[in-house]
This record gives sequence, structure tokens and C-alpha cells, in this order.
Amino acid sequence: MVTRTVDLRSDTVTKPTEGMRAAMASAEVDDDVLGYDPTAQHLEAEIAAVMGKEAGLYVPSGTMGNLISVLTHCPIRGSEVILGDYSHIHIYENGGISTIGGIHPRTIRNNDDGTMDLDLIEAAIRDLKFELCFPTTRLICLENSHAHSGGRCLSVEYTDKVGELAKKHGLKLHIDGARIFNASIALGVPPSRLVQAADSVSVCLSKGLGAPVGSVVVGSKSFIDRAKIMRKTLGGGMRQVGILCAAALVAFQENVGKLEGDHKRAKLLAEKLDKISGLKVDVATVETNIVYCDILEEANVTGLEFCKTLAGFGILAFPEGRLRIRFVIHHQISDSDVQYAISCIQRAMARGVANGDCSH
Repeated sequence: MVTRTVDLRSDTVTKPTEGMRAAMASAEVDDDVLGYDPTAQHLEAEIAAVMGKEAGLYVPSGTMGNLISVLTHCPIRGSEVILGDYSHIHIYENGGISTIGGIHPRTIRNNDDGTMDLDLIEAAIRDLKFELCFPTTRLICLENSHAHSGGRCLSVEYTDKVGELAKKHGLKLHIDGARIFNASIALGVPPSRLVQAADSVSVCLSKGLGAPVGSVVVGSKSFIDRAKIMRKTLGGGMRQVGILCAAALVAFQENVGKLEGDHKRAKLLAEKLDKISGLKVDVATVETNIVYCDILEEANVTGLEFCKTLAGFGILAFPEGRLRIRFVIHHQISDSDVQYAISCIQRAMARGVANGDCSH
């Protein structure tokens, strides 16, 4: 019988805090499509300021934020965007840039740390002399932190070099900042400096910060003016959206400071998992709140099977391939939760995927 649940599937599973619910209940609102919702305006201005950009635009999701950004930078169908082969935009956003925007993705191999080699990016930029045959390169996309690489962080130096490359060739740079605050805390660098080279950033509020809904796209005022039109086209214009923005403001104001604790708990989890027979974690690669754990062949269990077993103990996680599991720490996971999860995982592995009670 499960006596306790520790949900490590993602940092998107958090529940609104009492402070968020109270803010939602008392939020001052108006029609945001018409541009009059004061709480939405407040949130957009706050996020734009911390990112060092002129303006912001609240959108329902990070996927829509990325889509709006790419479509705004690439208004001509048949444009091409350079992005990582394991980027979230390319793998997990339903091919929206192609199906909706008619934009061609040109992928570059993501390195283990989430970067793409600069020489490969430059080599992928199309020669305008052959525009009769080639799509036109207009945009480069980065992701920070890089989820599929285990939450690895792109440095200021690397991002600046990509930005310089974009400018050299007359391209724009967009950053998928789904967990940009995690990267900022881990690197000890202000978020504005991390995205200084970017023309636009999609800042997710419902992952590391724990807001119930939403992202904010930031960039120049002219970019955001055009992005707002694209948001309406995609059905992302909402009316009294200040109710949601109020909760996001609380998340922004209260939870950025908790991210360092999330990272410490993720590191502890990684270190303990690596000591469990049958499991392997590259502890040095755990930089933020995501832990990838490999299951050794000798354990004779797949990731899916082991996740099902862990669920029987009340520990929820996601399988990532045949022999890999992903654990994600968020602000509603305590030190005690981590210790409890470690104990359950150890018992589950020792029992060889047997079900049982892991209560203390």
C-alpha cells in the first residue's frame, strides 16, 4: 500500500501554492487582447526587465512561445532555421514550425553539453547565391538549460559566440529559455547576461518556477508588437488572463531563490543513485534540476518496467529510452522526499522489480 507519493516526473507537475491561489482570486484584470489587463502588463514588464529586453508578451505555453518567436523571425514560408537535433523545438513541439509556419528545420548535432559546434552552425548557413535552390537561413535557435542533455547550461561565452555568428550573417538568434532561471542560478550569471546576444527569448514560468500556466516571450518592442499579432493568429490571445499572470508573478517573486536548493537536491539524488547496484549516473553532468539515470543491462529490467515498479512505491518518474529514467526536482520536493525516494529506489532495485511497500 502506497503511503506517500514523490512526483519526480517533471517540474511541470507542481500545484499552485496558497499564495498563488490567493493572488489569482484577487487579481486585477481587464481584456488583454485589447491590451488593458494590468496584471498581464505587470508580469510582462517584470520578465522583460530581468531579461534585459524592451518588452514581453504572455503566452499560454513554452511551445507557443517558441512557435510565435520562430514565425515572427521567419515571416516568409520556406525560410530555414538552424537548431539542435535534440532541441525541444525540434523533438517535442509537434513539428509546429513546419506544419504551421512552412519553416524548414536544419538540424545540427547537439553535443553532450547541449551546445552545437560553431563551425557546423556556420557551415549550415545557406549561400544566398543559390537561393534559387536553397531555403533562406533566417534564424538560429538555442536552448538553455538544455533539457535532453540533462539540464546542462550554455555559457555566456558560447551564447555570445553564436550571437556574433548570427550577426555576421544577418541572422536572428532565439533562445528557448524553458529553464533559463535554472541556468542563471547554476552558472551564477544574471539571466539578462545569459540572453544578451539573443533577439528573442521564450521564458517558461510553469517549469522551474512552478507557475500553473504560461510563458513570456521577450524581445524588442517592434518584435513583440509583431509577436502579439502572431499570438492572436494562433489562438493564444486570452481575455482576463491576469488571473493566470497573478499566479505567475508569485512564482517569479518567490521561487527563483529556491532553485539553488533544487539543484543541490538533484545532485544529492544523482550521487546516491550512482551508488545503487544496477544503476549508473554521470554525476558530473548534473548541473541543474534534471537527473538522467541509466539502468545497467545486468539489472535485467527496462526503464518502463522499473518506472512501473517505482510507481508501486509511490515514486513517479519518466522512462527515457529502454534503459534510462529521468528524475526532475522542483520546489515542492523536500530533502525528506529525496531521501525517501532514494530509499524506495534502492529497495525496488534490490528486489529485482518486485512490488512492495516502501513506507518507514
